[in-house]
Amino acid sequence: MEAASASSLSAPVPSSSASDPKLHLLKEIRSYEIAIGELSNLPAYRNVYQKNGNLFFRTTIQKATSSEQKQLNSAKAQLQKLNSP
Repeated sequence: MEAASASSLSAPVPSSSASDPKLHLLKEIRSYEIAIGELSNLPAYRNVYQKNGNLFFRTTIQKATSSEQKQLNSAKAQLQKLNSP
């Protein structure tokens, strides 16, 4: 049995938030947090699919969680740069 990764939640945000980079980053951060939470609730033996570009690749939960955590840290760093003038 396989489950779809929550990585697909990091899809492009509607244009209404594209004008506000802070709002866009906050939505990205929230989606990464949700993805990590969903991945942590899956059994260890399950495989997941992670989106890279327009393709989905089968991977382990640990690798998908690590990737989501890196993206979350990157988004938080970008938000911190926006908040500090």
